[in-house]
Amino acid sequence: MSEARGAPARGAERADAARNRRAVLQATERLLAEGAGNGRGGGVGGASGEHVSLDRVAALAGVGKGTVFRRFGNRAGLFAALLEERSRALRAAVADGPPPLGPGAPPRERLLAFLDGLGAIAEGNALLLTAHEQACADDKYDDPSYQFWHRHLAGLLAEAGHPPEDADFLAHTVLAVFDGALVRRLTTPDEPRRFTRSVQTLATTLLDGA
Repeated sequence: MSEARGAPARGAERADAARNRRAVLQATERLLAEGAGNGRGGGVGGASGEHVSLDRVAALAGVGKGTVFRRFGNRAGLFAALLEERSRALRAAVADGPPPLGPGAPPRERLLAFLDGLGAIAEGNALLLTAHEQACADDKYDDPSYQFWHRHLAGLLAEAGHPPEDADFLAHTVLAVFDGALVRRLTTPDEPRRFTRSVQTLATTLLDGA
């Protein structure tokens, strides 16, 4: 039996959902930037993201609050989804891209290449990092993006010669410096990649100690 006349096709529903998701994430990012610019939301530079509410995001995105709630749950869900979106290309490159990011390069080269990519994400999204840190503080280690980054770093450190238990801890240690306030402090027009270079230096020290 054919679909009822006038009923939207499943493909159209998926397209609508994708458009709504993009609109919601764009609205979230815009509110974060506006809050930091006018000092709202508390935190360093007004970047805590506390001013980003589901109501405001829904209004700016042009969707119902229920749509935002069902898809993301709360403010922490919004920030987690936005961070995952920003790191999607890096994840794809790590999984099946060319070396040194992708498989095939020595662990040292892969680790430094990964930190170069992750550092670029941090330097371009420092406000989001701060908001995500504060909203997701209680379950930081369960965040999908964090789990992927940690798993990849720990694996490379183990390949480089660290015992698995040490590699696990050292991966957490490296990720701990990806602090939004620290990224903003070290990122200047004169030294836009200082943070990344410093993280790579830290990683090199850990690799040499294996």
